[in-house]
Amino acid sequence: MSIVTLAGNPRPGSRTLSAAVAAAQAVGRRLGAGPGSYGVVDLSGLGPHLLAPGTHADLQEALDLVAGAAVLVVASPTYKGTYTGLLKAFLDRLPPGALAGRAALPLLVMGDARHALAVEVHLRPLLVELGAAVPTPGLALLESQLPQVEDVLAEWADRVAPQVAGVLKEEALS
Repeated sequence: MSIVTLAGNPRPGSRTLSAAVAAAQAVGRRLGAGPGSYGVVDLSGLGPHLLAPGTHADLQEALDLVAGAAVLVVASPTYKGTYTGLLKAFLDRLPPGALAGRAALPLLVMGDARHALAVEVHLRPLLVELGAAVPTPGLALLESQLPQVEDVLAEWADRVAPQVAGVLKEEALS
């Protein structure tokens, strides 16, 4: 089983990336994933290649890693009430149905709780459009929660891991 974190923050080493990796690991531990099961796609370094014609080798590697994940944690900071354009430009490079048979967990980091619905209203439909099964409500993390993110993620992972396991089991049977 592979668990891939896709972080759509344009800043390298962002808090969004850190929170998303921690979320993937929290779910992975509950699913029994081994240490070699994790991958990370940090879009901050791929920005220049996303709008260029053709496909750069690093971009293709990132697209393949995302399309091959069993579980995909898709994270972005909230910009203008939704996810970043960087994340959208990357996901637009995937062909229709590229995430079919994958469990996706949307996660948005936001400064204000008023944006909490953005994860459900904007990011979830995009992942579903690409064919992913999104078995749980998305995770809306407030910036004020980031210092205690491990506590927040522990409760969240306990709740979502059984649902993700159900999706993986269904896929294995089909």
